[in-house]
Amino acid sequence: MNRVVRLLPLLLGVGLIVLCARLPALPLGPVPVTLQSFAVILAGAVLGPWRGAVAVLLYLGLGLAGAPVFSGGAAGVAVLQGASAGYLLAFPLLALLGGGLVWRVMPAGSTPRPLWLFACGLASSVLVLHPLGIAGLVRALEITPLQALSIDLRYWPGDVLKNALMAVLASAVHRRWPGLRRGQT
Repeated sequence: MNRVVRLLPLLLGVGLIVLCARLPALPLGPVPVTLQSFAVILAGAVLGPWRGAVAVLLYLGLGLAGAPVFSGGAAGVAVLQGASAGYLLAFPLLALLGGGLVWRVMPAGSTPRPLWLFACGLASSVLVLHPLGIAGLVRALEITPLQALSIDLRYWPGDVLKNALMAVLASAVHRRWPGLRRGQT
């Protein structure tokens, strides 16, 4: 029973990422806008950096193995040839860094502060998600880094909103289950 209790949060994290990937996307360029990055950063903020990254790796493993869990029902290693490859490959690092920053500014037993969690999520996006996404756009579309940056900038307003939502939800989860943070790094 104890193993099930320990695995449940991971499986819920994977399920949330799948759900957010499969919800209808906004076609805003070569990479559709989904709620995947929201679910990834939320997994890191709630589960912690390591468990969050493991949940993301499980999600990616499912998709690369052929399960239709990516946006639009895409599956298989062919997604690594597409414009979204850089963003997908950034996801484990996003959960790891975002979760690490969140858990660093929110010591065990402390009151979560949404503004700090928002700053952690946004910093992670700026440092990991967008640079790797831009690199993926350059490779897949055979464009210059400046052209890829201009494409990536379209995604920033949504990213700000997703990180704000993450901060509110992660704060609520940590307020509701204050023991969640204890003993996990």
